[in-house]
Amino acid sequence: MLKRIAALLLSVVFIVAAVPCVQAITYTEIEQKEASTAQHLLTCPVPKVSSIGGEWLVIGLARSGKLPQQTSDGYYANVQSYIKSVGGAKLHRSKSTENARVILALTAIGKDPQNVNGINLLQPLADFDFVKKQGVNGPIWTLLALDSFQYEIPVDSNVKRQTTREGLIEYILDNQCADGGWDLNGETADPDITGMAIQALAPYAKQNDNVKTAVQKALDLMSSIQSDDGDFSTMGEVTPESCAQMICALSAMQIDCNTDSRFIKKENTVFDSLMRFSVENGFAHVKGMEYNQMSTEQGYYALAAYSRMKNNKASLFDMTDLISKGDVNQSGAATISDATLIQKYIAKAVAFSLLQQKTADINKDGKVDINDVTALQKQLAA
Repeated sequence: MLKRIAALLLSVVFIVAAVPCVQAITYTEIEQKEASTAQHLLTCPVPKVSSIGGEWLVIGLARSGKLPQQTSDGYYANVQSYIKSVGGAKLHRSKSTENARVILALTAIGKDPQNVNGINLLQPLADFDFVKKQGVNGPIWTLLALDSFQYEIPVDSNVKRQTTREGLIEYILDNQCADGGWDLNGETADPDITGMAIQALAPYAKQNDNVKTAVQKALDLMSSIQSDDGDFSTMGEVTPESCAQMICALSAMQIDCNTDSRFIKKENTVFDSLMRFSVENGFAHVKGMEYNQMSTEQGYYALAAYSRMKNNKASLFDMTDLISKGDVNQSGAATISDATLIQKYIAKAVAFSLLQQKTADINKDGKVDINDVTALQKQLAA
């Protein structure tokens, strides 16, 4: 009898030993992958206006602080040539995302998309009918582009419906699927589109109850559909792009997807899933296959987004961090004149643009008041 019990215990030991011990990827490993991928992307040809080998590469490298000036200048020259070739501000007759993508990239490299050789790339986005031709994708990326530097939306009296931030948010919320996510067809949540929508809505989630509810519903859904391997699937297929968008979305919401229990399934996180696509120099689109440029660019900017969140920096697409805090008059540096200007704004003697309001919020509490004047004066006296 004792021999039988001993044999049984021994077999249990073997069974347990046969189960691999799963260890979530560490932040050090994430940093190492970010560094090695950046090293490769820096060897790629000069970026052009394109969804591959273009803006995503520029944004990722720029927001991680690794974009060389020479590459930045080369990309800007390519943008200028491209705009000249299309003959105007509208970069595609039906895809507003073309404009939005270039606006984001130009903002990331410190160029003004409102004046590229006299062309204002924001102007076509004033036409809401144009913006929503791509369904919810258009409003999502238009909102991200406009909010990237708190750009004022151009006014166009010739369009049937003027684009407003309120209109963009309303459209995105109205197109939320019944299950809580977003999809181009408005039926069943797609992690790619859901991740993009969360990123666009993230800045409004604290101050707008409708947005807060919608985003929370989406986050709950994404947590529930994440597989035990940490995966997110699009049309039944696990892709690195879906993983990347969810990493960006959670980072925009200040959620650490590598430590938050809601997004850890059997010790696997979305980073564990993304890293299963890891290959030399970047990422593959299909597990076990070779390097893919699109997957690498999206994977890389997701790594950059996460790194920014971990280091308490502005989110990937919030590029207002590129200006000096307190430089309300945009002179190049904060001065006592800016403190005076903020006082005038508080007294309602002057109006501020959205960008000026964000610049004047020195203590980052979401409002501009006398505390910001005091903080700026201390900053100048330091």
